[in-house]
Amino acid sequence: MPLPSLVPHRGRRFAVTARILSAVVFTFLCYLSIGIPLAVLPGYVHNDLGYSTVIAGLAVSTQYIATLLSRPYAGRMADAMGPKRAVTAGLIVLALAGLFLALGGLAPGMPVLSLALILMSRLGLGFAESWIGTGAITWGIAGIGGEHTARVISWNGIATYGGIALGAPLGVALSQKFGLISLGVVGFALGAMALPLALLKAHVPPTHGERLPFKSVLSRVYAYGAGLALGSIGFGALSTFVALYYASRGWQDAALSLSVFGGCFIGIRLVFANAINTFGGYRVAIISLVVECLGLLLMWYGTTPHAALAGAALTGSGFALVFPALGVEAVSRVSNHNRGAALGAYSVFLDVALGLTGPVGGWVAGLYDYPAIFLVASATTLAAAALSFVLYVRHGRPLRSETADARA
Repeated sequence: MPLPSLVPHRGRRFAVTARILSAVVFTFLCYLSIGIPLAVLPGYVHNDLGYSTVIAGLAVSTQYIATLLSRPYAGRMADAMGPKRAVTAGLIVLALAGLFLALGGLAPGMPVLSLALILMSRLGLGFAESWIGTGAITWGIAGIGGEHTARVISWNGIATYGGIALGAPLGVALSQKFGLISLGVVGFALGAMALPLALLKAHVPPTHGERLPFKSVLSRVYAYGAGLALGSIGFGALSTFVALYYASRGWQDAALSLSVFGGCFIGIRLVFANAINTFGGYRVAIISLVVECLGLLLMWYGTTPHAALAGAALTGSGFALVFPALGVEAVSRVSNHNRGAALGAYSVFLDVALGLTGPVGGWVAGLYDYPAIFLVASATTLAAAALSFVLYVRHGRPLRSETADARA
């Protein structure tokens, strides 16, 4: 007789997942726009415009700097005005970022102007990323309840890296056939087409209650954010320098490594969707960071494209659950009506890490070589695992199953 009870349960689970997807689809479209120029811009700035590897890295990292600056406002907007307002504002800026990139592609003979337009596009993408990403997560949680926070963050991450994994090879193909301008046109179209979908989606009213000052929220989540920052440098190194890393070794298909990274990232999140609820965020973070560290070491030490792909696969598999694992623990440190601010403060550390990875990685590559970037990233990832272990010892709570066993 258990079968009849399973059907409603599965139906409810499907309904919850559908509501989550209706929110994180905007994240997917945003990161598809981000992924499209990701494997193209460093080479364009370095080879076509003639700038150094540091400037090439900065051209990518400018996006993350803009995201860093706008995260606090994005979280406050989602909490105080509702997530719909944050997402729609982000989509408008996303379309404008695509327009600036297209204009940058029209001026290859004027390197200064072309670079300025590209940087304007990256700034726009950064603002759009913070508003859409934070708004979509808050929209998803508000629509189904805080008990599904881990699922919303996980699905949002799948949308994030799914967009990057699909966007990177698509951007390379478009660039080879139509030039840089086509990447901007597609980015503009994605933002413009997504805007009506956001306007038609049901509004979720903002939550009410005491709004903690951003500094207070930041003080509650900074340790988790530091772990996220240290563990995100590997992704920043891979996404920013993999094209130049492949080119320095005479290898082809650099975008494939980003797709492998994204595919493994998505696969791990789907297969281990309940791992955080089962084993706890701290434990999942520690194991994930160790796996990511091994992948980055393989990227550093590998001497063939196959080794590099295997390193990208391990890096994606390890990094997959880092954000939600530490994020669930970070969000639990604040009340429900400060969730958007907590997510914004927590995500700031990701932005800092990715913003610094470009110029610092370019400096490391200039002193040594591109593989050295991945060695440095592996060391920071190992430090993140150690920090997560310290947080687990200090703040880790027994799992429900362990508590039940103790009582028995």
